[in-house]
Amino acid sequence: MPFTANRDFKRSPRLLSKAQGMHYWTPEGRQVLDATSGLWCVNAGHARPRIVEAIARQAAEMDYAPPFQMGHPLAFELADRLLHIAPAGLDRVFFTNSGSESVDTALKIALAFQRVRGEPQRTRLIGRERGYHGVNIGGTALGGIGGNRKLFGSALSGVDHLRHTHDLARNAFSRGQPAHGAEFADDLERLIALHDASTIAAVIVEPMAGSTGALMPPQGYLQRLRQLCDQHGILLIFDEVITGFGRLGAPFAAQHYGVIPDLMTTAKGLTNGCVPMGAVFVKRELHDAFMQGPPTAIELPHGYTYSGHPLACAAALATLDTHAEEGLLTRATELHPAMEAAMHSLAGLPHVIDVRNTGLVGAVEFAPREGAPGRRAFEVFLACWEAGVLVRATGDTIAISPPLIVSEAQLQHIADTLRTAITQVA
Repeated sequence: MPFTANRDFKRSPRLLSKAQGMHYWTPEGRQVLDATSGLWCVNAGHARPRIVEAIARQAAEMDYAPPFQMGHPLAFELADRLLHIAPAGLDRVFFTNSGSESVDTALKIALAFQRVRGEPQRTRLIGRERGYHGVNIGGTALGGIGGNRKLFGSALSGVDHLRHTHDLARNAFSRGQPAHGAEFADDLERLIALHDASTIAAVIVEPMAGSTGALMPPQGYLQRLRQLCDQHGILLIFDEVITGFGRLGAPFAAQHYGVIPDLMTTAKGLTNGCVPMGAVFVKRELHDAFMQGPPTAIELPHGYTYSGHPLACAAALATLDTHAEEGLLTRATELHPAMEAAMHSLAGLPHVIDVRNTGLVGAVEFAPREGAPGRRAFEVFLACWEAGVLVRATGDTIAISPPLIVSEAQLQHIADTLRTAITQVA
């Protein structure tokens, strides 16, 4: 089982057998409130009829179409629809099947772009400490969570990392973007001095770091990073696999924070978690740089058997319709005050050293238990599970990311359940 303590799990399995709206059910019939959107992906809630019907209809009409040298209408329709909500300038789309594939695709496009524009020496890639970019080779190497990397060695050469942005001493219990830390972006200048800008192809960061425990970017940090990349001819990639499709109160974090990258990776909420799919958004000038040579040549020798899968396209189009009909891509802005109040009501509880939030994302960080880092948060996760609320433990942090259809009463119920669980755990 992925990212699971397999032996511990099999002693006491946690099974889900049904989902509807805001809830899961166990095989025994126990109802569980989903406070994590599945795994940051079921943004519109579970088993939405429009999406379910679209998948069934497409499976009956055409179950699969080869994407190499062939196409099908839904893939082009979906790409066009996505551009209507994408950040300005990101108007070319490449379909993948997951966030991990989106990241490796974006990295390959960045490396290939530097070559086709005449700078093949730009092969170095820069990630960030505490970053998460999936589990393929490129994403593992660029990620900055030690536990995800140590079993696999260096994985990829020519990689370095910016320092992380977490600063408890100055920013604990921030509401929204922390006030301090814009200067952490200047760490890129240290790496430029070490490696020389002429060797660096791209920098990849999550606008809001999700899997490491929901770290919000300090005010001015992303703007400074964009400025430095522009100054030195380095591509900037935003990993929006978690933040995309309404999580922060705009379709994408790039719009929420007002910073446009050169490439943007997405997945998760694209199909509401129903069918695996990802998409990489690319600026037109990058795309156009490949459109040279004989017209019969393959411009980008990259892709997947299931790129733009018909069922995934059908699910994504129905998801976009659901978002539009219910105003879900901006609903997190409306619910932000309620989410903020609910999360920060947990400040002052035993072992709580930080609470942070933005949009429909919240996190509670605990002081690590001596000799057992991460265990306190995991025990809070288990207590919430027994109480009928699914939260996510990541390190010493509990992360909350409910579907965008959540009510204010449900947000308060999540906070109340967390309060009880936190006071129970030593």
